[in-house]
Amino acid sequence: MSRAPNYEFQEWWNKQREKNNVDLFQDKEHHAESAPFLSVDIQGGGDVKGGGGGGGRGGKARSSDPLVEKDRARSARQLSWVVRLKFQQVGAFLAWISNGAVHLVRTANRRISSAGSRSDSSSRLYRAIRAFLIVVILLLGFELLAYFKGWHFSPPVVGSAEVLGMVGVVYARWLEIRAEYLAPPLQGLANVCTFLFIVQSVDRIVLILGCFWIKFRRLKPVASIEYASIGENREVNVEEYPMVLIQIPMCNEREVYQQSIGAVCIMDWPKERMLVQVLDDSDDVDIQQLIKAEVHKWQQRGVRIIYRHRLIRTGYKAGNLKSAMSCDYVKDYEFVAIFDADFQPTPDFLLKTIPYFEGNDDLALVQARWAFVNKDENLLTRLQNINLSFHFEVEQQVNGWFLNFFGFNGTAGVWRIKALEDSGGWLERTTVEDMDIAVRAHLHGWKFVFVNDVKCLCELPETYEAYKKQQHRWHSGPMQLFRLCFFDILRSKISWVKKANMIFLFFLLRKLILPFYSFTLFCFILPMTMFLPEAELPALVVCYIPGLMSVLSILPAPRSFPFIVPYLLFENTMSVTKFNAMVSGLFRFGSSYEWVVTKKLGRSSETDLIAYEKESEPLMQSATLHRSSSDSGIEELSKLDLSKKSGKTKRNLLFRKELALAFILLTASVRSLLSAQGIHFYFLLFQGISFLVVGLDLIGEQVS
Repeated sequence: MSRAPNYEFQEWWNKQREKNNVDLFQDKEHHAESAPFLSVDIQGGGDVKGGGGGGGRGGKARSSDPLVEKDRARSARQLSWVVRLKFQQVGAFLAWISNGAVHLVRTANRRISSAGSRSDSSSRLYRAIRAFLIVVILLLGFELLAYFKGWHFSPPVVGSAEVLGMVGVVYARWLEIRAEYLAPPLQGLANVCTFLFIVQSVDRIVLILGCFWIKFRRLKPVASIEYASIGENREVNVEEYPMVLIQIPMCNEREVYQQSIGAVCIMDWPKERMLVQVLDDSDDVDIQQLIKAEVHKWQQRGVRIIYRHRLIRTGYKAGNLKSAMSCDYVKDYEFVAIFDADFQPTPDFLLKTIPYFEGNDDLALVQARWAFVNKDENLLTRLQNINLSFHFEVEQQVNGWFLNFFGFNGTAGVWRIKALEDSGGWLERTTVEDMDIAVRAHLHGWKFVFVNDVKCLCELPETYEAYKKQQHRWHSGPMQLFRLCFFDILRSKISWVKKANMIFLFFLLRKLILPFYSFTLFCFILPMTMFLPEAELPALVVCYIPGLMSVLSILPAPRSFPFIVPYLLFENTMSVTKFNAMVSGLFRFGSSYEWVVTKKLGRSSETDLIAYEKESEPLMQSATLHRSSSDSGIEELSKLDLSKKSGKTKRNLLFRKELALAFILLTASVRSLLSAQGIHFYFLLFQGISFLVVGLDLIGEQVS
């Protein structure tokens, strides 16, 4: 009696073959051809047999089995489908890479051809970077030649290099020169920058710990009184409210003038106890007319607001504020609140800031925190939000609580006018008039308060060009000021602890040392250590400590954690701008006195205007003040839109210093690859790509 076919074993065998896919199939065929006596014969009604003849019969039986043939055909089709899918994925990836490369080349060519007017090529720093790039390319060519000749693995010695020819002698001499004369000073400079880096990292950790302590103990400044809102309260005694002067300095602020004026005019404060000064330094007649019309509109609604325009624009913002404070009626006011043209204070801003002055006669300044309407607009604004969140949440709050001193941010703050006058008023000697007046007030014994829970909306620069100019002014001005007030700090009557804090921490460490070591360490020393391997920069300094500092810096903005790597790379990329600004301010180069108004786009102006229209309705006092639909702000909006269209054509630019540094770092990454330095290679590669992206102006707003 014959046995039933063993289908269970056949099914198991098919599953095993599918699991091992092609390899098992190939191995089985190989063994069947090379060793037929190992073939297995599975017959429908017989036993399992081995041997040469049995193998032949088994092969015939398998070829005639329809289940095996069907499974074999299915496996072949599946294999072909997998191969086709892989080829399709590879083709799509290559197409994406090629399209991206073509787009990048076209973008670079377009921006190179349209960037002839950039002044980077005439700067001292750019010429130095360009010379450094030439040296690095020559060194890479020399090292590649040595690598292909095998000299990296068996370096030639001067005495025995004659057999290798002239090139061998030159390379041996180069090895001797770099080991004895070039590497030691480079290693010394690397050690100095590493020490400064560690000191600055400790300072940042101390600030973070101070912020944690404030949060843990729930420490915050407390106002001694509270002013009632006048919106619905008709029984308020307005004489209890101090006289407040509000200043809005602006210059050619076509996109944002309406939103700042509107936000200030609807503040919850007695109108007879408040005066708004619109300080217009615009040199565009059309913009002047628009701002005058806006001021006139609010005057008709009962707001005490005046328009001031200087014919001679000297001293930039400091000169503008100084001129406004010289008016005779200023003596009737006790406090002055300052808002830049893109700032939109909330209606209760004065109600939340003025009370801190009550009972604190030595308090000069109450500074509010900035909040940003466009922080998620693009990658550039996201990275700025990380930086400024750390500045306000950590630096300003910690210094304000423990030292009663910090740098005035120039806007969204309220000053006691007596403190301004006692400190010498606004001076035009630097481009950081806000820091200047804060330092002088601190030297005269005045105290500052930072209120972290009072926020004022503003706009971040959305283009790299605008951000770069802003950062240049912010980092050249402190060095100008340090030169001018160094001896004043030493002669002042404040304690030596406060003097040391101002000189070593406020100015030297955070304004001078930080941009110096950041640029020198990551843009000069690190690439050079690839070509002078006798000088080393440990991975702890290259990767791990910067990574830790980036994590700490991003804590005040936890939603930005996905951008931690771009933040680290971008901060190193910005070091070239900050270093250039620091040097120009310290040595009084011409660019340190340039004042360029940060370009704003007025992202929220239309929606805010509608809100201001609604909130200003209670200000209407008579029937003559009710306006028709043609005078309800639509006309002003149309003027604004028309003005925007008639402005200059925007375009993305090319930044030569960043591009030159990109090629330096990418060249150094190739040299690092020859030496198989993993962390250094990846850091140089991605940092070079970061410089390339910024140099091609691909990080901010893109203009098609």
